Amino acid sequence: MAGPSKPRAADVLGRVTLVTGKEEFLRERTVATVRDAVRQHDPDAELAETRGSDLTMGTLGELAAPSLFSSTRCVVVRGLEDLPDESVDGLLGYAAAPVDDVALVLMHSGGTKGSGVLTKLRKLDSVVEVKVAELRASEFPTFVVSEIRGHGATLEPEAADLLVQAVGQDLRSLAAAADQLANDFPGQTLSTEVVKRYFGGRAEAKSFAVADAAFWGRRTAALEELRWALDGGTAPVLVTSAFAGGARGVARYKAAPRGMRDADLAREVGVPPWKLRTIRDQSRGWSDGGIARAIRAIAQADADIKGAASDASYTLERLVLTITGLRDQR
Repeated sequence: MAGPSKPRAADVLGRVTLVTGKEEFLRERTVATVRDAVRQHDPDAELAETRGSDLTMGTLGELAAPSLFSSTRCVVVRGLEDLPDESVDGLLGYAAAPVDDVALVLMHSGGTKGSGVLTKLRKLDSVVEVKVAELRASEFPTFVVSEIRGHGATLEPEAADLLVQAVGQDLRSLAAAADQLANDFPGQTLSTEVVKRYFGGRAEAKSFAVADAAFWGRRTAALEELRWALDGGTAPVLVTSAFAGGARGVARYKAAPRGMRDADLAREVGVPPWKLRTIRDQSRGWSDGGIARAIRAIAQADADIKGAASDASYTLERLVLTITGLRDQR
């Protein structure tokens, strides 16, 4: 999930790398890996860029032409979906027989515009496609695990989920966090304690700690986590949001067909496979009626807080007591 593996010069020179998909961070990372491969092969290689809307055979020829310093070049064309119709045949002709010392990268940002060109490019043996689709919510922990592994360290599954909760679902931020952790703990296995030490102050992480404790039925722990979260400046609406996520996970697990493989069940519930074990254990303390009442209680607390409840902390404390009480009714 951390994007394509790093190519060698032989993989990109005399080839066309077609990068497709909406995830900008992964598109840019792919471009960087191609450039790095070219520069490692020839430190004097020339780098050039243009927009698809500006591409003609004349401009492509100029971009791909050898310079006085090096015949090796990396040419990046952004916004391939905006390629003028009159330039399509020329580009396809070049792509069918690329120049040996040129690495051409064509970037398409997804969508239906320009899909006809993509279909034709995909049929060419000289074109290698790298797809960078947006990640689903359940895939972000896998992304950070892969990121940290790429830096030579490892990350416990529970720590990966905590890191996503703390940092959010912005890939640049997650990649930066993974880089920081792996460089500070080279070659080590990173635990939830390490992630908490670095990122546990994030409001989202505190909110999930409250919700997790409540859905386990751990009333005292949940109340303590709530007090720490609110004292640390966590917005009450983040807490109700975390409770809503916990309730959805248990409800979806209980409603899912029995007999499914864990991987399929995780997709059905919308969580990574390791998280499924937590939800499975939590759900044993919840009846169908109990989780339904919990969902209503969370919705009411959320409405009260957004309606400018006079005492949000009291509303959340009451929610913790309600949720842990419902779980105890087995």
